[in-house]
Amino acid sequence: MADAFFSFFVLLPLILLPILYFIVRPRPVKIPIVNRHVFITGGSSGIGLALAHRAAADGARVSIMARSLTKLEEAKSSINHATGIEVAVFAADVRDYDAVKKAVDEAGPIDVLLLNHGVFSALELEKMELSEVKSTLDINLMGCFNMIKAALPAMKNRKNVLPASIAIVSSQAGQVGIYGYVAYSASKFGLRGLAEALQQEVIGDNIHVSLIFPPDTDTPGLVEENKKKPELTKIIASSSGFMKADEVAQKAFDGIRHGSFFISCNMEGIALSLATSGLSPQRSFLMAFVEVITAGILRIAALCFQWNWYGSIEKWHKQRNC
Repeated sequence: MADAFFSFFVLLPLILLPILYFIVRPRPVKIPIVNRHVFITGGSSGIGLALAHRAAADGARVSIMARSLTKLEEAKSSINHATGIEVAVFAADVRDYDAVKKAVDEAGPIDVLLLNHGVFSALELEKMELSEVKSTLDINLMGCFNMIKAALPAMKNRKNVLPASIAIVSSQAGQVGIYGYVAYSASKFGLRGLAEALQQEVIGDNIHVSLIFPPDTDTPGLVEENKKKPELTKIIASSSGFMKADEVAQKAFDGIRHGSFFISCNMEGIALSLATSGLSPQRSFLMAFVEVITAGILRIAALCFQWNWYGSIEKWHKQRNC
């Protein structure tokens, strides 16, 4: 027993840590925020507004974009009142590439592109109109393609040599599928494929990609969403954590500064990221060590969650059919 304990807790780290230190890629990086241009989509409310407040407070030059000019002006006034910083505002729909390109060009070269826009509707696929599915995918996924495509040339040709960032706000529903989140999860899962491939394309330009995975967050949108959620969605999603928008913003910028590919916002999010790390990039050899060590245990935990969720679904259907 003592030999097994010694092998696992002493010899394994001594062997594994140097190997992981050598193989983790991309390498660690520090991304400064002070005096950098941070461009935030969906910046007029919710998490986006909290991100804008955080960026301004941290000394960045901030631009925010959303569809409603009225809400943008309200956000601009709110940020100026809280921080004394004047932010630039741009009204555009992320589905419209020409409008997006115009806004990005007017804003000037971007150092940190923070893609926070998104829509959410919890509903079973059978009850959704295909137009609603398409709108979700167009905004949440294609909107990111449009923004990145528009901003990337100037980001690659920036004059300073400091590292830049493209950070995409996904969701914990972009790590695990949940009943009623069919369209939303599909759009958010797609962001991971985009981020993983994009990181390989832009690493040579010293641009570093991050995926942010917030849980349910206290925003006006969440209040409206909860009114429409299917009963089963509420039951299953009740196991998820809950955070304030400013807490998510702080976690996001902490991760962006370190160039983290996965940015989790709470303990449940960390567990999800460990369980779904797969072939994703990893800068920290210590986190890589945790991923390797916990892989089997977290798979068991994931199966327990699935057992609980499917049990809830089975129980709900039985009660409904009584």
